[in-house]
Amino acid sequence: MRDLGSCFSEYAIQVANDSSCTSSSNQSCISSTLIPSIQFSVTYLYKSTLSSNQEQVLITVTWCKNSTTQGLNISFGTDPSNTFKLNTNSRFFRKKKGTKSLEFNDSRIEIHWDLSSAIYSTGPEPISGYYVIITIGSELGLILGDLAEKRIKIGTRIAKFSLVSRKEHFSGNTLYSTKAQFCDSGAEHEILIKCSGENEGLKHPILSVWIDKKNVIRVKRLQWNFRGNHSIFVDGLLVDLMWDVHDWFFKPTGFAVFMFRTRSGMDSRLWLEEKMMQKEQEKIEFSLLIYACKSP
Repeated sequence: MRDLGSCFSEYAIQVANDSSCTSSSNQSCISSTLIPSIQFSVTYLYKSTLSSNQEQVLITVTWCKNSTTQGLNISFGTDPSNTFKLNTNSRFFRKKKGTKSLEFNDSRIEIHWDLSSAIYSTGPEPISGYYVIITIGSELGLILGDLAEKRIKIGTRIAKFSLVSRKEHFSGNTLYSTKAQFCDSGAEHEILIKCSGENEGLKHPILSVWIDKKNVIRVKRLQWNFRGNHSIFVDGLLVDLMWDVHDWFFKPTGFAVFMFRTRSGMDSRLWLEEKMMQKEQEKIEFSLLIYACKSP
């Protein structure tokens, strides 16, 4: 008997339907006069497994930006005291290059970074021209940036690290654009989330999600279906798509949460909370969370 995932392997994206949600396989991304929301913070959670003793270390990397400052925060484990903060005024940001040492779980950690030539798009995270390298003991625990390879010495031991989750914060219109790679061997996919309402002449708001310009879900009467979930298939993986827009309607200063989480076909659990650690026997799963504040 074929497993659940293989039954839909011939489809890039497959969505189930219900009374309040519809999907379309041939509907392209609609044009919009809305300007996409601004991403002001993105947080990555990595799990690094040291080859020397199989110790697992959680590394959280946050890039943030506002009108006057730009920053990088790196923390280890779940204790906020084990945090390195590089909060910079834009006037001095080009000079930021250096090394920082700290102790964590009886191990010496060194953070090496060079953001002096970093190139940015509209978000807080550089897209090229930088590196961030973290050593834990005698091993490289995390390697980020296109310039990192030139800084690594031949023969240096490299820990096995993987991306567990990414969390993005947006502010602005109800149009959110991002990209995600759901597995190491998969392609990077464009994700677009849009909430249509009175400005488009609709009596009831509608939530639409596109992946690679393909409409994968359309939630009608959103003010009544403000929470829900659907399962889709991307790159042969089962992905839980969940939304919670309750605060958009009932808390003017609140935010909506959208989540994409990969899981195995045998795992029937659906949840909207961050999972910090996986059991050693479990396959590493990936979660993308989008926190969306909309303009009044």
